[in-house]
Amino acid sequence: MLNNKFAKLGMALLLALLACTLASAQDVTTNAMPGVDFSKYQTYKWVTVQGATYPNQIVDAQIKQSIDSQLAAKGLTKTDADTANLYIGYQVSLNTEKQWNAYGMGGGLRWGGGMATAQQSTIAIGTLVLDMYDPTTKQLVWTGRATKTLDSNANQQKKQKNLDNAMKKLLKNFPPKS
Repeated sequence: MLNNKFAKLGMALLLALLACTLASAQDVTTNAMPGVDFSKYQTYKWVTVQGATYPNQIVDAQIKQSIDSQLAAKGLTKTDADTANLYIGYQVSLNTEKQWNAYGMGGGLRWGGGMATAQQSTIAIGTLVLDMYDPTTKQLVWTGRATKTLDSNANQQKKQKNLDNAMKKLLKNFPPKS
C-alpha cells in the first residue's frame, strides 16, 4: 500500500513537471509567400527594420550569430553586398513592444522606399520576429516568430542556449517546401 502511494505521488510530480516544461516551451510560427522559389536564394544581407526595437549590441550580435549559424547550415551565405538575394531583418520584445508591419507598392519595404502602409501589433515579452525580403520584388517572402526566446533574467549561457534552440526550431523547416 505504501509503494502505491509513492507511485501515485511520483506520477503526480512527473505530470506537474511535464506541465511546467510544456508551459515554458518556446513556440514558433512561420509563414511563407505562396509560390516563391526559395532555391534562388543563396546569399543574404542583414537590414535594419525602421521603428523596430533592438537589444544592446551584445544581444544583437548573439541573435545574428545564432541566425547566421542556422542559415549557413541551410547553405545560405551572409554578405554585406547590396546584390544579396535575400534581405533579413529582425525585431525583438524584451518587454511588451509594438511591432510594425509595413507593406506597400513601389518599394514599400520595412526599411524604407516607395509608398507604404504600416500596421501595428504587439509582440509578447521575449519574442523574436524574423523577416526575409526579396530585394528584387521588394516583398516579404518569409516571416517567423519565436516566443520565450529572450530572458533578461537568465545568465549568459542560458540566454545563448535558449536563443540557439529557438532559432534552430524557428528555421527547422526553412526553406519551405514548394
